[in-house]
Amino acid sequence: MELTREAFLEGQILLIDKPLGWSSFQALNAVKWTIRRAFGLKKIKVGHAGTLDPLATGLLLLCTGKATKRISELQGLEKEYQATMVLGYTTPSYDLETEPEPFGSTAGITREQVEAVAKAFTGEIRQKPPVFSAIKKDGKRLYEYARKGQEVEIPERVVQISRLDIDRMEGAEVAFTVSCSKGTYIRSLAHDMGQALGCGAYLSALKRTKTGGFCVDNALTPDDLKALFREAGFEV
Repeated sequence: MELTREAFLEGQILLIDKPLGWSSFQALNAVKWTIRRAFGLKKIKVGHAGTLDPLATGLLLLCTGKATKRISELQGLEKEYQATMVLGYTTPSYDLETEPEPFGSTAGITREQVEAVAKAFTGEIRQKPPVFSAIKKDGKRLYEYARKGQEVEIPERVVQISRLDIDRMEGAEVAFTVSCSKGTYIRSLAHDMGQALGCGAYLSALKRTKTGGFCVDNALTPDDLKALFREAGFEV
């Protein structure tokens, strides 16, 4: 990353490590404000190449200036996530945005069974996005229906899971790594695996680690980026 006015206007791809609890737009706006303050710009184009839920962390690709023309290309890249799900419970949102409720017993469920289910969910699969999502139906976000308790029909979508590895299983907690296509909901994947196991499951943690060849290990938080500008002598 080059810390010059020309470089940001000409276009750069910024690797941002989104903090827990931040929306993707909060992270984008924080970065945009830092760039504007540093160079005294009234405006600059900054766009994202795929959002993350507030309860997720990890790699958020932001494009500045003319690099915003590459957003569609970047959105289509395969993504990798590290995730954790809890067996035996479900939630309406498929994650911790809503309260977990007991669903089924986890007694007798082995790692081998979980790995067999993971194998069944590898390849081309069909999944329904969570009703607590930002997808639009009839001009409204799905979560708007969900928060009002309104039922809505959600069409299935075809997604590609190229890798689904079970990394760890401790009691009812299962950690896994997944590589998948654009449009995949890891919350739905956790929920569907729980249903296949017969005990239910919800997503308790999620981190995006890669988008194509871009890695979170090379990313900066919005605060890290601000500190980098300050170290370079900019007032932000």
